[in-house]
Parts: sequence; C-alpha cells; structure tokens
Amino acid sequence: MTTDTAQSADPTPTKPPTAVPLGEAFVFWLKLGFISFGGPAGQIALMHAELVERRRWISENRFLHALNYCMLLPGPEAQQLATYIGWLMHRTWGGIVAGALFVLPSLFIMIGLSWIYLRFGNVPVVAGIFYGIKPAVTGLVLHAAHRIGTRALKNRWMWAIAAASFIAIFALDTPFPAIVMAAGLIGVVGARRWPAVFSLGGGHAQAARGFGPALIDDHTPTPAHARLSGRHLAKVVAVGLGLWGVIMATLVFTQGLQGTLTQMGWFFSKAALVTFGGAYAVLPYVYQGAVEHYQWLSGPQMMDGLALGETTPGPLIMVVAFVGFVGGWLQQVSGAAAPFAGAAAAAVVVTLVTFLPSFVFILAGGPLVESTHGKLGFTAPLSAITAAVVGVILNLALFFAYHLLWPEGLQGRFDGLSAAIALAAMLALFRYKVSALPLIGACACLGLAITWIKPWLN
Repeated sequence: MTTDTAQSADPTPTKPPTAVPLGEAFVFWLKLGFISFGGPAGQIALMHAELVERRRWISENRFLHALNYCMLLPGPEAQQLATYIGWLMHRTWGGIVAGALFVLPSLFIMIGLSWIYLRFGNVPVVAGIFYGIKPAVTGLVLHAAHRIGTRALKNRWMWAIAAASFIAIFALDTPFPAIVMAAGLIGVVGARRWPAVFSLGGGHAQAARGFGPALIDDHTPTPAHARLSGRHLAKVVAVGLGLWGVIMATLVFTQGLQGTLTQMGWFFSKAALVTFGGAYAVLPYVYQGAVEHYQWLSGPQMMDGLALGETTPGPLIMVVAFVGFVGGWLQQVSGAAAPFAGAAAAAVVVTLVTFLPSFVFILAGGPLVESTHGKLGFTAPLSAITAAVVGVILNLALFFAYHLLWPEGLQGRFDGLSAAIALAAMLALFRYKVSALPLIGACACLGLAITWIKPWLN
C-alpha cells in the first residue's frame, strides 16, 4: 500500500490503494477507539477524513450510503458505521474487530473514571469540577434538542408529533418505548395517507467530491459475503440471540431473576432496541428505568455520568456503563467486601447487552436494509420517531435544569451561579458553535475556581 504521505501529497491519485490486511485495519480501528471524541458528528467526520479522503479505503458515495442506512437502525450510528465498513472490507471478523475496538477503550476509561468519581467525588477539587460541568451538560442537552429539531421538524405535523411526545412523557409519564412505537405507527400510516408530509429527505447530502479511486469504489462489485442471503441472515441472528441467551441465563443462574445484574441485563437489552435518534434520545428511557424505577443511582449522579460520557472517546451511549458501574457499586452486587468487582461486572454486562444488537443489525441485516434504503415506507417511521425524540429530549433538558437550579427542590434555594454558567454555556454553543469537549473543560475550570473562591466570600 502506498504511504499516507504519498497519498495526501497527490491531489488526484489515479490508482486505488492495494488490499488492506486485517492487521493494518486492526491498528487503525484501535487508534480510532482512543481518539473518537466529539459525539456522532465528530466521529463520523473523523472516519470520513481518514477512510475516504486520506486512506481511500472506501469511496465517498459508498461511505454515505452506509451511513444513511445505519441511520435507519436503533443504536449508535458511528459505531455501526465502523462495524459496517470493517465488515465490508474483512467479512464478519472485520466487522467485529472494528465495532468492538470502537467501544472497548471507552469502556475501560469509563470504568476508571467512574471509580474515581465514587471514591473521590466528595473531595473539594472533584466536587468543584462537577459543579461546573453540570451546567454545561444542561446546555448540551438543550443544544441537542435544537440541533435535532432543526433537522426533523420540517412541517407542522412534525411539530405536532414533537409536542405530543413532550406532553406524553412530561405530563403523563408515558414510557419511552411506547412513544417510539406510537411515532413509528404514525409514520407507517402517514407514508400511505400523506406521503408528502413524511418525505423529508435524508440528512446526509450526496456531495460529488473526488479523492481518487478507492479500494471499495462506487462501482466495485458487492463482495460475496455482503450479498443478501437468507441462510446467512438466519445464522447470524441465531448466533446473536444465542449469545444474548447465554448472558441472561448466566445472570439468572448466578444472581436470580430479581438480582441487580439480571435486571440490568434485561433493562438495557430493551434500551438497545429503542435508541432511535442517538444517545440523547434513549437517555430519558434510561432515566425512567435506572433512576425512577430501579433507583440504581440518583438524578444528579445521572447528570454526572452524562458529563463523563461527553469527555471520553467512543459513543455517548457509553454513559450506560457509568449507570451500570454506579448501580453495581451502590447495590453491592459482589458483596460489601468487593465493590469494584461488582461495579466493573455491571458495567461490562450493561455494555455487552447494549451493543450486541448493533452487531447483529449490521452483520445480519446490512444487505437487507441497504436494499430497502430510500423507500418511503421505511424512512417515514424514522422521520416520525425523530420528531418525537425532540420532545423527549426537551423533557430531559427540563429535568436536568430543575435539578441544577433547585438542587434542594423548589422549596430550597435557587443556584444563581449554576444558572450563570448554564447561560454562558448555551451562549457558547448556540452563538459561537463551541464543541462539547472544550466547553466542558472551560466549565470544569470555572466550577473549580468558584469552589476555591466561595470560602473567601462567606
């Protein structure tokens, strides 16, 4: 394979790269797992720069086509995109390597940070950092609602779906899966009755750009392993269900039906199937279950976990590993003498059941979903679900704002300093387009400074 320097120096290469060995791809996917900051948009942009522009492993159109159909699936689209490209290049093991390495570095980092959070969270320095981060998280959630809303709410019907979903979850406490199912049914009916309402177009323009011939180019024939095969589809689905069954059977045998790890495995298995619209969309469902129903952790702790998720590489949905770790620690799933072992086990279980469906969707259904891409009957439900997600995320933002501004309840004091930091964070996001990582860093420093100054003011 020609060197990266040579490729980048030639603006219009005339020959595609030579075949990439799995070992070389392994090194790239491992590196990507450690540097994939910036949420889905940043991760997808990074993969585009590396795989389309710099290395030319896949063409622009094939990359965007893969991305568009990953957007149709529940789960983290950036991780699924990596899995898809790895699968297209190196068959099943290529997809497993790419998808797993996208997640594993984040899992280990999250376990370490969660341990520091629980062991030293009351230390003034750590407390000060989180005091500044929480307002930033509130601003980020509001910004996410605005960002998704500008893309999804293209007509009054989509606005109505968003408003109805907000009322359903805020006033009626409707479970998130029920909202997703109702929105999807509206999309199915709407595609037949009012197709113009739901034909909103994709979110990824097919930019006509050339970076030279790619290893997997526009006209490269679909490899044999990526062609639709009923036998292969059934085999992968059976293996995926079998792995899930082994995990759950092991938890039931060792923990019992009502054990914390068993309940986590079941709950996050369901959560993995309703993650349409990205991590921010499923967070209200995780909050309903983990905070309100099971009480594995508190609302403020959930905010802290989201802050950690924003500052670590990998998918933002890795916040579920924090939920699992904190819940396993507080519930003492391995006994009071081994809190870390139980917490780490919970984080691993939660991560396994959350990401297993994504691998099954890509490895089994990639060719099937690709063959249906662009048909309104399949895209309309996604449009309706995305509109509903806007209302759900707005509810989550109000929940965070309430706990931030009135930490002791409405009868307690109003935290003016947190309000000021939150307003500054939203100004930075909406007006100056500051990305998540520098924003959280700046707010953490501000919170630390306030913690140091407060004793002098009293």
